[in-house]
Amino acid sequence: MSFESMALGPLIGSEVFATPEQLLQPGVGPALRSLLVERGVLVFREINLSDEQQVALAASMGALREEGEKNIFKITLDQNANERAEYLKGSWLWHIDGTHDSVPVFASLLSGRVLSATGGQTEFANSYAAYEALSPQMKERIGGLRVVHSFKTSMRNAGIAPTEANVAYWNSIPDRTHNLVWTHASGRKSLVIGCHADHVEGMDPAESAALLQELLTWATRPEFVYRHEWTPGDLLIWDNTGVLHRAEPYPLDSGREMHRTTLLGEEAFS
Repeated sequence: MSFESMALGPLIGSEVFATPEQLLQPGVGPALRSLLVERGVLVFREINLSDEQQVALAASMGALREEGEKNIFKITLDQNANERAEYLKGSWLWHIDGTHDSVPVFASLLSGRVLSATGGQTEFANSYAAYEALSPQMKERIGGLRVVHSFKTSMRNAGIAPTEANVAYWNSIPDRTHNLVWTHASGRKSLVIGCHADHVEGMDPAESAALLQELLTWATRPEFVYRHEWTPGDLLIWDNTGVLHRAEPYPLDSGREMHRTTLLGEEAFS
């Protein structure tokens, strides 16, 4: 094995100790992927990968989603670099990437390039562990429920202005309905919830809203969460299929810029 790791908490997160050269050795990618599925989030402090090294590491762990320039998507609120920068405020709320798709992305690699002087910490919540810790009564209650997920709902929850142009774009992304409890091919189960969860199908609206909020509050309890304080050069990898995440708010003019590479999903919501 070309790396060592240390658990950051009982239920989520491991720090990985390795050099960039060690991470890119043959066979390391699959081992990291296995650890990622087990622990939800991998942390590489001040590893300072180049964009090319980050993409190579990602490719060793799975198939890449084409995005940005040479598979590096720059996350920034600078509207000169990102024409939909305002929408990134939606990332300040708990969410799963890709709930408007039938197959969500598997994982993301995120490097800290330029940080904000205040805010910008990133939190991750293990929705596998959150489901497993539910009472038998709650598991029975939610086992057959289906939830409508809406991009429009996530934008409204984030406080994005509902201008005519914004609403037209939001409406261009169809709603998707998924099981509230995702039974994975591995047999493990996780909760599919977040700021994009609009309502439970067939349930009274007030009861639906209360249940979704109760589950989100439960899933983001401290024992299920890892909170990362960024240092320039840090790299984080998280399993998007079993982990909720959010960034803490930061000034829009802070210059904060993160470089993301994304691994394609391999398993549909079910």
